[in-house]
Amino acid sequence: MGNNSLPQPRSVRFEGIKALSGAARQAGVQSRMFGIFHDAGYKGLYGGLGAEAIKARKRIPEKEQLMDRMDTSELAANQFRMTQTRDKLARQQIHDQEQAIDTHKQVGREVREAIKRIGGTLPENLPPAEHIKQVEKRIKQAPLKVALDGPAAKGLSGEESETPPNGD
Repeated sequence: MGNNSLPQPRSVRFEGIKALSGAARQAGVQSRMFGIFHDAGYKGLYGGLGAEAIKARKRIPEKEQLMDRMDTSELAANQFRMTQTRDKLARQQIHDQEQAIDTHKQVGREVREAIKRIGGTLPENLPPAEHIKQVEKRIKQAPLKVALDGPAAKGLSGEESETPPNGD
């Protein structure tokens, strides 16, 4: 983990949360228990830390969304946790609130164990990424740069190509 490449747009990330919430509802999780259900997944993946404890550990301000400060590797681990939980709830036809919450926590633990096995950095040990809104703003303000050099750029940079495009 710890890749600093560009995070996904907020809309894409929150689609996963909405899909998981729908699966949780289908599995019998009541609306008032959604916070506990979602926190269970975090607790599994982050070694017992819920969302607020993760934010405190990473010194992320309370008002900010945790997922807005994740890099791509951390987001991927969380998305994998969410998609696998959603699929497992459906596959095992879970229709019990407590079992659904336990399933989410267990899937989080499994993702955590996979990260350990492959030698990755556990998510609670990753520094917070730059806020997604700051990244989006920086990208919009950055001039587009295209490098045209080497043999692959022949003809694209305005130079004459040695071989006509039709191959003659």
